[in-house]
This record gives sequence, C-alpha cells and structure tokens, in this order.
Amino acid sequence: MLIETIFHPDQDASSTSLSYPRLSLNDAITCAKARLLELQNEEGYWVFELEADCTIPSEYILMMHFMGEIDATHQAKIVQYLHEQQDRDGSYPLYKGGPGDLSCTIKAYYAMKLAGDSIQAQHMVKARRWILARGGGAKANVFTRIMMAMFEQIPWRGVPFIPVEIMLLPKWFPFHIDKVSYWSRTVMVPLFILCTYKVKARNPNNVGISELFITQPESEKNYFAHVKTPLGKSILAADRMGRLMEPLIPGFVRRKATIKARDWFMSRLNGYDGLGAIFTSMVNAYEAMDYLGIPADDERRRIAREAIDRLLVVKPDKAYCQPCVSPVWDTGLAVLVLQEVDRRERDPIAEQSLTKALNWLAGRQLSNEPGDWRVQRPNLPGGGWAFQFGNSHYPDVDDTAVVALAMIESGDREFAENIERAGVWIAGMQSANGGYGAFDADNTHSYLNHIPFADHGALLDPPTADVSGRCVMFLSKLVDRQPEYRAVIDTCITYLRNQQEADGSWFGRWGTNYIYGTWSVLTGFESAGISKHDSHIRKAVVWLKSKQRADGGWGEDNDSYHDVGVRGESETGSAFHTALALLALMSAGEAGCPEVKSGINYLLKNQQDDGFWKDDGFNAPGFPKFFYLKYHGYEKYFPLWALGRYRNECGDFIS
Repeated sequence: MLIETIFHPDQDASSTSLSYPRLSLNDAITCAKARLLELQNEEGYWVFELEADCTIPSEYILMMHFMGEIDATHQAKIVQYLHEQQDRDGSYPLYKGGPGDLSCTIKAYYAMKLAGDSIQAQHMVKARRWILARGGGAKANVFTRIMMAMFEQIPWRGVPFIPVEIMLLPKWFPFHIDKVSYWSRTVMVPLFILCTYKVKARNPNNVGISELFITQPESEKNYFAHVKTPLGKSILAADRMGRLMEPLIPGFVRRKATIKARDWFMSRLNGYDGLGAIFTSMVNAYEAMDYLGIPADDERRRIAREAIDRLLVVKPDKAYCQPCVSPVWDTGLAVLVLQEVDRRERDPIAEQSLTKALNWLAGRQLSNEPGDWRVQRPNLPGGGWAFQFGNSHYPDVDDTAVVALAMIESGDREFAENIERAGVWIAGMQSANGGYGAFDADNTHSYLNHIPFADHGALLDPPTADVSGRCVMFLSKLVDRQPEYRAVIDTCITYLRNQQEADGSWFGRWGTNYIYGTWSVLTGFESAGISKHDSHIRKAVVWLKSKQRADGGWGEDNDSYHDVGVRGESETGSAFHTALALLALMSAGEAGCPEVKSGINYLLKNQQDDGFWKDDGFNAPGFPKFFYLKYHGYEKYFPLWALGRYRNECGDFIS
C-alpha cells in the first residue's frame, strides 16, 4: 500500500484547522500528546516518513527505465519532487543546506532526462554546468558508475571488478560477505550477478548522458583516480589482475557461484518487506531476478516489485521514494515518550494506546529463525526486533534495546519473556571491545573500506557510542534480577568512557551527531547508576551547555560529520536537538539549571499551532559523509519527551 496524502504526520501547520495559542507547559504537553495519539495506526504502531536525499527517488525512475516498466504518473510526480529539491546553483545536496553532491546530481539529472525533461531547460543546464565544473560523470562514485555502465554510458572497466565468484571464497579469505555489514551483503550479492554478466538496462527510449563527460567515456583513463592510499592502490592492482584473468574462470565455477548468489538472495527476499528491507538491495534483487529469467508473473518477482513500491510516498502533486520504513523504531520511541509524559498520573486513553502499541511490538519480536548474525553468534537465542515491519534475518540491536526498555517501563509482566529474550540476545551481541554495532558483532575489518568498491566508506558496522549507550540503558534495568549482565554493562561503560571526545561529547553514528551521541551515552550512564559527579558526565555537561544558542535552543548540522570544528553547532536551532540536549542534561542531574529552563522555553515558543514542532534539516545519517536522512517523527515526539520529563522533575511551572 502506498502512503497517500491522507498520511498526515507531515501536513504543514497551515493545512490543519487546529489553532492553539502559545501554551503553558501543561497545555503544550496535552496538545502534543493528543496529536501523537491521533497518529497511531489502528493496528497499534506509529510510522512516520523517512526521507533521504534525491538519490533514492532518482534511482526509482532509473529502475523503471532499466526494467522498461514505466509508470508515467509516478514518474511525473517524482520529477516534480526533484525540481523542488534542486539548489540554486543547479546541484543536489545530500542534506538540506549541505553542499552539492556530484553523484546525487548526476542521478537526478539522468532521472529527469529519462522522464522527458529537455536538456535545454534551465534547471538541466544549471545541473549540467555544475557537474562538468566538478569533473563530470567520470568522477562519480562507484554506485553511480555501475548504474552508468548498466545503462551503457561508460565501459565496464570504469567500475570495480566484483565477480560472482566472490560467493565461493572461504571465510578465512581477506574478503568474505560475512565480514561486511548486513546492508553491504544484501546490496552486493545480487549486484555480483548484475556486474558479472554486464547486464544492460532496457532503456526503452535510448536516453544517454554523454553531455556529462569532459573526456568521452571510452577514452577516459582515470575512473579510479580517487584511490590514493597504498592499500587501496594494492587492492586496485589486484582488481586489474582479476579482470585480466576472468576469461580463465571455468564455466562450471561461474555457474556454481551464480547459483549460490541466486539462492542466497532469493532465500532472503523477505516478502512484502523486501530484501534487507532497504531500497537499494530490493532494486538490485528485482533486476537480478529479471536477468536470471524469473518471469514477471512469478509471485516472488511480483512481490519483490510491490515491496519497492510500498516505499513510495505519493502526494497530490509530487512523490518520493523512502530508503526504508521505521515503524518499530518510531513505535518504540513513541511509547517511551508517552510513558514519560504520563509517569505522574494514569490516563486511560493513553494506557489503551500504549497497550495496543506494546502488543503490536511483542508480535514483531523475531524468533529463532535463521539470521545472518548467527554466523558470528550461532548459539544465541533469537529475541531481537527489526527496524522495519519485517526483516527476519537482520534484527537491530538499537531497536531491540528501545522496545525492550519500553516493555520494562510498562510494568506489565505479560512481556517478561520478550524482555528476557531481548536481554540474552543483546548481551550476546557485544563486540570484543565492549561496544555494540547496529546489526553485527565485531564487524571491524577496517581494511575492507579501502577496496575500490567501498569508496562510500560504509562497508562495515562497527560498534558505536550511541547504540552502546542504549544497550547499557536497557541492560541496566535487568541487572538486579540478572546479575550476570553486570560484566557486560561494565565492559560497555569502559568502552564508552574511552570513546568520549576530548571536548566531552560523544560521536553520533545513527543520529546527527554529537548532541545525539552525547544524549545516548548520558541516558545509558543514568540508567547504570553512575554518579552525576562522574568526571565524564561533568565534562559532557560543560560541553552541552557551551553549545546552547542565544535563543535557548540547540542545533547541529550534518556539517559536523565533515568538520569536527562545528560539533554541536548550526546556523539555526531545532526542536529535535534542543530536546536531545535537554534530555541529556536532565539525565546528568541538571533539570533545575538555567540552561534547561531556557531550553524548555525555546520548545514552548516554537511549538506550532497543530501541537507539533517543525524542523527543516535532515537529522540522521544513513552513512556519515555519504547518505543522510530525515526522520519526520523526531520533531514530533522528542520535544514532547523533553517537556514531559521536565514536568516530572520540576513541576508544572517554569520560574
């Protein structure tokens, strides 16, 4: 089912008939809470739009032309969305307010041209000039060059050599799919087939983009000029040697590897949620199924296409495609928010909503089904939650900690088994250094980020402070009755102490950025009972207070992933970052300080007439420096969380 315009979490304030004056703390909480409850799905979950940069909607158009399956209505609406997102200089950034990105701009240009936009149109001229001024199509990243090779716009020598025989490599080999992250595995395996057989896009209108190249593609010799490190150059030499030796690969070996790759991704198609439940993996699988001869009317292929289409957000005049959906994450956080808001008194309506949500979540807990994480933890009982509606091979450590904590906070013994299974699973997913990755344990083979394919630098899923902080937050709630978790918690706390930056902050891998990371760790420390006088906590408090803006709020741009000199800073404040900073300070025992009072006033002053808040910026990375996201729910429930906690600690009034 497509998300239609009746999906109202992201209506502008001007589109609603609700009209509220500036409210007191109590009234502001009541209003925002009522609106959040309104948006709960009748099945019990919350899900808000998850918007990425223009790469994903552009790739949706490219997929339609690759397959020759063009929906003119969707295409026209996506093109309208692309028109609206273009910057004045003609480029397309990876996040709002960020610098233009070459690869994103190339894909948007090609998508618009495929859809029928004239190359003489002003927006196309501006985009083309911007691309050429930065070296043209030859300078695009690996994924963009692979797309161009399949559309016959560059020769295959312009992309890394990734033969399907990789599937046959032994686990001890320096590269093996079990050594990379879950998202890398699900993207790469069907891509091995597409690249090995040099699959060509149907491209029914025979649209090309030769005008985006300074040196014509067949003559270009510098497709890998970006490889600079000695290790990278060594691997590139091996890449070239492998390409020369490819004709010597016996046919039976290629067939065996192809069958193994096919069986690997076909066994993980994941129904209507799609391979890995992420767009790029789903598209690669769909295109590989077509090449392998699986007919269009085959149920598996039909469902694979529908899984992709379910990511569309379709509005009356425009549309875009999400990279994935976040119902478990949104629901777990919404439950924690409402539990905080109603901590002082029982609201029967909210209680009914929470029960419904928790029961929905309980039904989504993964069982002992096979999962890729079992490669590293084969004897570990299942018990995690995915990020999406369904993703049985890839439970998410972060989501599991949040959902299980919400179940603990409910006080309902009905969820005791769910909580116990989550605790066992999370404790077992700890990496050797004490921290936690999002999906894998000990996914730390850093040399793999130097292979030519990995120019995005995000092939791995190493432990990070933000996920680790939430694991401490959850496990600390269990340690009184399950003391065996004490060693796990202590080891993780040591990891977090070592991860603290010199200025007192923590890096945020999955949310923007140091404010998010610092909030994550301080809430974990609070749950673990670490003294508020602890030197690491005091250092973090000083850093957070130093980043407060003159208007009382906080803000942080994704620029901080590229320039550490702007940690915790932004040209404008945001309700999301203000809420995180407030929650972090209150976790550190600072609820009564002037900075917290000023921050609460910032949220009250910036609450919209519809009861929510509105932030324009992207608030999380998919991959830092390369791919960013906007969780449309964050500006709705995080500020409510901060207001609710403040009221619980300081009362109804702000002095």
